[in-house]
Amino acid sequence: MRKWVIPAIIFLSANRISAQQAVPLTVEKIMRDPKWIGTSPDNVFWGTDNQTVYFSWNPGKQLSDSLYYAGVKNNTPRITAAGERSLINAKAGGTWNTDKSLLAYSYEGDIYLLEIKSGKTTRITNTKAVEFNPVFSFGGKQVVFQQNRDLYGWDKASGLISQLTSFEAGSKPAEKDENKTGNAEEKFLKAQQLELLQVIRDKKAKKDAAEAFDKAYEPKALRSLYLQNKRLRELQISPNGRFVTYSLFTAPADARNTIVPEFVTATGFTTDIAARDKVGAPQGSFESFIYDRERDTVLPIKTTDLTGIKDQPDYVKDYTKKDTPKVREVIVNGPYWSEQGTHAIADIRSQDNKDRWIVLLNTENGTVKTLNRQRDEAWIGGPGIGWSMGGSNIGWIDENTCWFQSEATGYSHLYTANVNDGSIKPLTSGNYEVQEAQLSLDKKYFYITTNEVHPGEKQFYRIAVSGGKAERITTLPGANEVTVSPDGKWIAFRYSYSNKPWELYVQPNTPGAKAVQVTNLAQSDEFKSYNWRDPQVITFTARDNQPVYARLYTPDPAKNNGAAVIFVHGAGYLQNAHKWWSSYFREYMFHNLLTDKGYTVLDMDYRGSAGYGRNWRTGIYRYMGGKDLDDEVDGAKYLAEKLQVDARRIGIYGGSYGGFMTLMALFTQPDVFASGAALRSVTDWAHYNHGYTSNILNEPFTDSIAYRRSSPIYFADGLKGKLLMCHGMVDTNVHFQDIVRLSQRLIELGKNNWELAVYPVEDHGFTTPSSWTDEYKRILLLFESTLLKR
Repeated sequence: MRKWVIPAIIFLSANRISAQQAVPLTVEKIMRDPKWIGTSPDNVFWGTDNQTVYFSWNPGKQLSDSLYYAGVKNNTPRITAAGERSLINAKAGGTWNTDKSLLAYSYEGDIYLLEIKSGKTTRITNTKAVEFNPVFSFGGKQVVFQQNRDLYGWDKASGLISQLTSFEAGSKPAEKDENKTGNAEEKFLKAQQLELLQVIRDKKAKKDAAEAFDKAYEPKALRSLYLQNKRLRELQISPNGRFVTYSLFTAPADARNTIVPEFVTATGFTTDIAARDKVGAPQGSFESFIYDRERDTVLPIKTTDLTGIKDQPDYVKDYTKKDTPKVREVIVNGPYWSEQGTHAIADIRSQDNKDRWIVLLNTENGTVKTLNRQRDEAWIGGPGIGWSMGGSNIGWIDENTCWFQSEATGYSHLYTANVNDGSIKPLTSGNYEVQEAQLSLDKKYFYITTNEVHPGEKQFYRIAVSGGKAERITTLPGANEVTVSPDGKWIAFRYSYSNKPWELYVQPNTPGAKAVQVTNLAQSDEFKSYNWRDPQVITFTARDNQPVYARLYTPDPAKNNGAAVIFVHGAGYLQNAHKWWSSYFREYMFHNLLTDKGYTVLDMDYRGSAGYGRNWRTGIYRYMGGKDLDDEVDGAKYLAEKLQVDARRIGIYGGSYGGFMTLMALFTQPDVFASGAALRSVTDWAHYNHGYTSNILNEPFTDSIAYRRSSPIYFADGLKGKLLMCHGMVDTNVHFQDIVRLSQRLIELGKNNWELAVYPVEDHGFTTPSSWTDEYKRILLLFESTLLKR
């Protein structure tokens, strides 16, 4: 083929179509270092002046990003001075007092206090030790911070620093009583001496009197809090300074972690990388405590009486052996204190992740009162709800009203609870998700991001804390990732569309306000020289009458080759059939290349994907490769029946969970898919990690049915079409062992129509352009050789 040389000026001409036709996409082009696309801002945050927005950016295509800033009045991006960046970032990670007039922060291991109005900065500590995590307590009169494992308080009025806790390793030593020490003979002789000799009695009386005097007048020592060789976590102090709460984690004694060998090293020797555990490994236990500084007492937080704490999951009904119901292990997250410290709530999760309790904590006796129980026979999850170790959207509107998110209706929505009478009130409702939520500074509004307009859009709203109709603030179609200024008057947001990478905008935080674009380099001239498709976001009907959302790329009718490729996104709980710039941008560009060649491409949000509520999220419970694969098969049927694709010429590919799905497709639906590329694939769920897998499949030894029907290695004998497998050898997520075990299985089964490409320096997410290029050249060759008519 003749190679055309296109003059540079053509990229700037009005005749874009001819230019685009003259510069065809290639794998080598699209898999280069992503900087060729352009540079998007990231990590957006506001300065303490409420007028300056900071962000990471790399318009000069350097090795790494730099910190830039822009003002609400002067929107021109400028780079910060090198010496200022760490201080700016330190302030961004600081803690405000209740009215946001003061900011406490940790900078280079010391604690500082910034007065916002005057700009005055006070250095609180100046030590070799590292101080961190400053908060305001004692009614805002003290800044409390952590040094090593203890809390210290700095009094603003006096400037004095006082130690507030004294954690010690090990167990409390046994108290010595001289009258009880020694063997029987020694005890007899001591008693005899006291009985017979006055001088001995006098000496003892003087010693006892001196010790009593010293004890009466010595300063009161801090209570020693013994860790018993457990790990300290969740250390915090109440707003009034009276209560210190903390948790202790006991590591499992017999847990075994995996290793990942690294073969390509600077030394020339193979290095073993310590990696994760496997699902079902012992997980350890958590205990939570309240230290009442006023009464000098320590109480455990009592969770054994939680409603349903002994409830067994439904899946045990599938097994004849049933365990006696027992109190389940839980993790206490929080507590979260009301502003004045009147009340505290906690977010408690069962370790099997079937239950979440939002409770009112009684700090006087350590008991809890359930305000809201969320039970899911699959697993607790969803936007704003967090996971077993916390991360949920939760807080206080006033001293008696807390707020949280729940999937009670099947979609994650915003709720309030009155902690006095236990009444629950929904603030939002409908078949959409509240994906982000925060309370305004004046506590009049919630700022929320939802997909109410369309499952594939993210728009920003405000809604009164009493409920009512939400007012939409962002208007650009696609996704708007919003950061609110500390005073709530401005928003900065990253915005993107399906074929337009992220740019930064600012606008007043009010409905109808005009957005001003700050950055304009997300697309390079070379990137803009191609007319990137805006894929249709369509729905088709699955076999159970559920609508499946998908991105559809259709070729020019004159180029249509009758073949199709289905892409399966990874992560399981992730969304890709949306209207913003995808994290799968390389795959997006590859789909444009395939479409140019005449393929139809379908990229769907199968069962288990994010964005569609609880039932969709948990549709894969106990059977990965079940309903999710049914959706892919129904997608193939849709292509054949509605888009005139040849049903015999459909390929499938994806990475991670998408690689797993590709294996299940070729092994269990061999007559639907002619070929597939499985990248960094899970091949046997019993070898994946605990946190992710146990939610969906429980544990291998408690729910063997789920693991056996969900693991591709058991179905490898069904392979008919051509299979390409690609895997990084330093994958610390889905270990290289996964693909090695499956390869041995295929060898023993006598299968010939498969190949394995290994990448010696790559982890789960590839980082080098040469690896990306090699992988996708192989994928393209697979589809060209198996899906096109010969």
